[in-house]
Amino acid sequence: MSASVRNSHGRMVKMESVPATVAKNSFGAILDKAVAGGIVAITKRDKPKAVVLSMEEYQALQSRAANPLQELQSEFESLFGAMQSSRARAAGNKLFGASSQKLGKAALRTDVSARKRG
Repeated sequence: MSASVRNSHGRMVKMESVPATVAKNSFGAILDKAVAGGIVAITKRDKPKAVVLSMEEYQALQSRAANPLQELQSEFESLFGAMQSSRARAAGNKLFGASSQKLGKAALRTDVSARKRG
């Protein structure tokens, strides 16, 4: 059984499927196919469970993967930018300028309304 998939160079390549027992008994041949530029799917009960691919393919996939720290930084910068609006600044000033009594009353109001909702 085989299917076609797009490799790291954008070309369609044949991905051979091999049952897990065959892969176990002839891993060297499976590895040779992957190193030669192929992608080999390992199946169990005719369902793909794993893939063997060359280090070149793996590194190409890794290089295209999103950087989670970069995504978080972008999200932080977006949120921080939104907090710089005059409306957000006024709300922050109001919050930090509130007396402890006002904050306590606001907390009690929030607690009561939360209990009513849920």
